[in-house]
Amino acid sequence: MLEKTFYKTLLSHSFNIPVKINFWDGSSVNYGEGEPEVTITFKEKIPVKDVTRNASIALGEAYMDHKIEIDGSIQKLIESAYENAGSFMRNSKLRKFMPKQSHTENQSEDDVQSHYDIGNDFYRLWLDDTLTYSCAYFTGGNQNDLTAAQIAKVHHILKKLNPQPGKTLLDIGCGWGTLMLTAAKEYNLKVTGVTLSEEQYQFVQKKIQDEGLSNVAEVKLTDYRELGKRQWDYITSVGMFEHVGKENLGIYFRDIAKYMKDDGVALIHGITRQQGGAYNGWINKYIFPGGYIPGLAEMIGHIEENHLQIADIEMLRRHYQRTLEIWDQNFNAHRETIEKMMGDRFTRMWDLYLQACAASFESGNIDVIQYLITKGASGKNLPMTRDYMMNEK
Repeated sequence: MLEKTFYKTLLSHSFNIPVKINFWDGSSVNYGEGEPEVTITFKEKIPVKDVTRNASIALGEAYMDHKIEIDGSIQKLIESAYENAGSFMRNSKLRKFMPKQSHTENQSEDDVQSHYDIGNDFYRLWLDDTLTYSCAYFTGGNQNDLTAAQIAKVHHILKKLNPQPGKTLLDIGCGWGTLMLTAAKEYNLKVTGVTLSEEQYQFVQKKIQDEGLSNVAEVKLTDYRELGKRQWDYITSVGMFEHVGKENLGIYFRDIAKYMKDDGVALIHGITRQQGGAYNGWINKYIFPGGYIPGLAEMIGHIEENHLQIADIEMLRRHYQRTLEIWDQNFNAHRETIEKMMGDRFTRMWDLYLQACAASFESGNIDVIQYLITKGASGKNLPMTRDYMMNEK
């Protein structure tokens, strides 16, 4: 009885769409006006103490274990919870417990490999043809061609650097190499990629050899903090700083400044909250160990304290929402295969992760931002207007 009263109170203020709740004892309640858009069914009681300790972990695990079933769009449900000021999703008292985090070099390697070394075959099922695992950039009104959007994102980033042929580029967190190899082949840059993922390293190394790029491209399986005294003309880092941890953000920008030549240019692309930094307990436990989403003011502070200057900032929140929606469509198109590969619990976990992230971007709870920064007077080596960023490659 106490559990049901708790959940009725908790959920009555949590959504801005009509939702039906089916409880474990067979009773149900409707919240909101009109026909329910989503139905939540509790197959069993979820202990109140678990929810009050950390709601995202308790409810996420309950969904993974079939203790909760959701009929309707998970994305729409979570987006409505983020939109509603009274929701448990916005209640700091229900996310106070966080697993301990460490960001030593060994721990960072373990964290990255736990996510990215799941297997290239898994990622091939639902990423685009370029195997790009970051926010795409949709142009010309095309909201459905993910491969084209990922290629457009790479060019959007590289064009912002105003790269000059023959100069050097460092890609920190190079993934499966699309950006760095595009820079080598189409912008005539000498490129270095850095990753902690063994599978990504082997993949990029093979592409370099297969495409005859050994004289202009290299990939290193190492922590970005271990690059010595080398410097580059340009630096890119896409979807990387979310992994370094709150305590290491200043060090991350210190190292970017160290690796940039005087008057160098860097494009740093990653998830940022305009409302301030935040953790998510469930994502930290199951998807990105050690992850932290910094706040916008926090990021700007670290850029300034390392004597770097901001030349441009661009928000791409809606682009990441659409990217995630396509990823989830692709994921569910191969759901049966993924279940056979990874099991039911893993499959439910990843579907929840992709839809929850799409909802978080849709609601404005998180954003993805590109920071164009320079070492030296802001924009000295850049054109005076932003027009050059939009020129077709």
